[in-house]
Amino acid sequence: MQAWTPGMTLLAAPPADVTGPLNDILAAIAWLATAAGVAGLLFVGIRMAISLRQGEGQEHLVQFAMVMGACIIAATAGPIVAFVT
Repeated sequence: MQAWTPGMTLLAAPPADVTGPLNDILAAIAWLATAAGVAGLLFVGIRMAISLRQGEGQEHLVQFAMVMGACIIAATAGPIVAFVT
């Protein structure tokens, strides 16, 4: 078995013509996840404002926490994948 040298090609590495479009798709998904998080926070905020105006309770904190959790997962997914690869 030969030792690896800088000019050798790794057999397990995907070709660049596959990873380029895949990175573009992942970037678009990350952008959409960010936009969905902002829209979710706006939606929860609007519902919270309407409920407070009508004198209802505080049940929107759970929805707010779920949206924030999803935002955190979406924001950290890219760096975690980059660290693993």
